[in-house]
Parts: sequence; structure tokens; C-alpha cells
Amino acid sequence: MSNNLAYAAYNQNHLGTTSPQKLIEMLYEGILRFSSLAKKAIENEDTEAKSQWINKSVNIFVELINQLNYDGGEVAHYLSGLYTHQIKLLSIANMNNSKEELETVIKVTKGLLEAWREETKTGAMA
Repeated sequence: MSNNLAYAAYNQNHLGTTSPQKLIEMLYEGILRFSSLAKKAIENEDTEAKSQWINKSVNIFVELINQLNYDGGEVAHYLSGLYTHQIKLLSIANMNNSKEELETVIKVTKGLLEAWREETKTGAMA
């Protein structure tokens, strides 16, 4: 049990020192991981796991929406709509055990992650 506490403390400290740019990247990676796990859970007919992984993806999108800076221009409004649509797709996937919606979320999130990495690499977002 103390190993778990030590890991939790390390992880909390690590996140506290991570740049905002890296945190966004980690959130996108989390969506990709959790959505893929939800897809596998559908294939395995594991309803509980599917719901758990989809809910984690939804929670990340909600956090991304909460972090948007609407003073920065129209990009935040676009992203808000895009993230909201992804939440809708995740909800449909959860209700219908549909891998197609999960595949769409994964594709969109991969595009977002690639664009984010490119922008932060060039320094435009930093």
C-alpha cells in the first residue's frame, strides 16, 4: 500500500511541474488510450469496462473545454464545438455499443494531437 502512496505522490508532483503544453498533449493521449480500451471492451462484450473507459474520455474532453481561453479568438469556440461533438459521439458509442463512433473520436483526437505537437514544436503555441 505504501508503494501506491509513493507513486501517487510522485505522480502528483510530476504533474505539478509539467508545462501546460505537455499537459494538453497528455490529455489527448489519454483520450486515445481510453477510447481504444473502450473499443476493446465492446469487442469483449464487457459493458462495465466500456462505460468506465468512455467516461474517462468524456471527463478529459470536459476538462479540455474548461481550460479553453475564449479571449484568444475563434479557435477556442471551434474547439469547444469540436470537443462537445466528441462527447456526443462517445455517448452514442456508450449507448449503442458502437465502435464506429469510437473510431471517429480516435481519428479526430489523433489529428488534434498531431496539430498540437506541431504547433508547440514550432513555438507558436508556447
